[in-house]
Amino acid sequence: MSNIPAELKYTSSHEWIRKETDGTYTIGITEHAQELLGDMVFVELPEVGSSVNSGDDVAVVESVKAASDVYSPLTGEVVAVNEALEDAPETVNNDPYNDGWLFRVKATDEAELDELLDAEGYQNVIDEE
Repeated sequence: MSNIPAELKYTSSHEWIRKETDGTYTIGITEHAQELLGDMVFVELPEVGSSVNSGDDVAVVESVKAASDVYSPLTGEVVAVNEALEDAPETVNNDPYNDGWLFRVKATDEAELDELLDAEGYQNVIDEE
């Protein structure tokens, strides 16, 4: 069973979101998603400064099994990317909720957070797959 931290928000497409103390939002893929994909071999991250809309595919994670798009759960501006993943994409497998984060967004519409899932809602999505 996958670890689903209660303090995070989730999307049905397997992204997680965490609000940071500076008001930005860190985004990555869930433990469940990385388990399905297998060993990561490449991560393509968005450009810092780019504008993203909720639901846009903004990154790609590639594993030995498949490549998968990563969608932004929030509208806003990309303010940081996890450059360490360029040399160590396996970090997404080893620590998906901390060191394996993908990018940070400064949200322009925090009301979009209301559309995201809590841990229980995300567990229900996994159970229905």
